[in-house]
Amino acid sequence: MALTPRDLSALTRRTLADYDDSAESFRAGTWDHDVSQNRAALLDAIEAAPPLRLLDLGCGPGRDLAYFSSLGHQATGLDGAARFVDMARASTGCEVLHQDFLALALPPAHFHGIFANASLFHVPTQELPRVLGQLHATLLPRGVLFCSNPHGDGGEGFVGARYGAFHSLESWRAMVTAAGFAELLHYYRPPGRPRAQQPWLATVWRRRP
Repeated sequence: MALTPRDLSALTRRTLADYDDSAESFRAGTWDHDVSQNRAALLDAIEAAPPLRLLDLGCGPGRDLAYFSSLGHQATGLDGAARFVDMARASTGCEVLHQDFLALALPPAHFHGIFANASLFHVPTQELPRVLGQLHATLLPRGVLFCSNPHGDGGEGFVGARYGAFHSLESWRAMVTAAGFAELLHYYRPPGRPRAQQPWLATVWRRRP
């Protein structure tokens, strides 16, 4: 059954409210996570010379935004949770856009790369083609999109107070390819564990003309 605009608004509000309510504990629990593999996967795939214009989509409190900025890149954050936006601005000094993923307003052909780490799985499947199209449009030609999402067998709905859609590699690949991207790389995380203990699927894509 298709989600109505009212449904979409409600699930967005509920998800973002939970992030706002748990912002401090979320920061404390995730700031020291090692995502160097993911950061490198994005940066290594970008063909342009630094400094790069990067969008941290779902930047949370600003951990990865701070890292990209420390390398001298022009890093912009984006998050729908107001508490995260305030925290990311305070901790990084970077521009941070307060936008939810279902109401993006991004400049055309602007970014060399997009870092969507643990964020796009919050987009309902029916809205994903539109959102991926907007990300395609805000990338420069041959720009790079990095995504990391918890994978699954197509289940979708609330897990606790947060909405999520859990795609397999095959279904995710079909969606992103249809949006105008070419796959460069995929891997499962955390590294060094059996597949059954790797809940995260990371994929790297290049914007096709």
